[in-house]
Amino acid sequence: MKITVLGASGGTGTKVVELAREAGHEVTAIVRTRNGRDTVADVMDPDSIGPHLAGADAVVSAIGTRAARKPTSVQTDSTKSVITAMRAHDVRRLVVVSNSGMVTDGDDPFSRYLVKPILRQVLKHPWGDMARMEDVVRASGLEWTIVRPPQLTDGPRTDAFRTAVDTNVRGGMRVSRADLASLVLRCLVDPGSVGRAISVAD
Repeated sequence: MKITVLGASGGTGTKVVELAREAGHEVTAIVRTRNGRDTVADVMDPDSIGPHLAGADAVVSAIGTRAARKPTSVQTDSTKSVITAMRAHDVRRLVVVSNSGMVTDGDDPFSRYLVKPILRQVLKHPWGDMARMEDVVRASGLEWTIVRPPQLTDGPRTDAFRTAVDTNVRGGMRVSRADLASLVLRCLVDPGSVGRAISVAD
């Protein structure tokens, strides 16, 4: 499979590229800053990233933002750009990494009434950006999957993670970036994940 990964220099993107190449996929890794190894392109410009999406079987967006306390639209704007470029080059399959924290858990009172309200205030800007990004993905008309991890760690790949469809994993507090990347690659080849939000946790 030919896969283009955006946000390839971040913690999650690096793992996605690593595992995809280990599995024998042909990977184009898109980064912002030249490193002598990956492809440099401006994710906010569809004309810049378009040639690197052409011919791909799938696109993975692991783009994140570091602006925790300031208004941001990095994920929303970059996703709009990616979708525009995918349409222009007739690429249909898209997997994006979001987060499970912004999703309210209806069956977990501790999380619903104590933890989430606090985090929603602290992380309102990046979570708001991710929520808008998800809306853009759903309206794209593409074959999309949204992957929602909780807190990310640098732990090893175990493939022992739990998943839940269109809801959070009950009691799921963290997952390693390696396991998150493993799930992303599974989703790429799983037609049952199309049009779904998949949460993942240890």
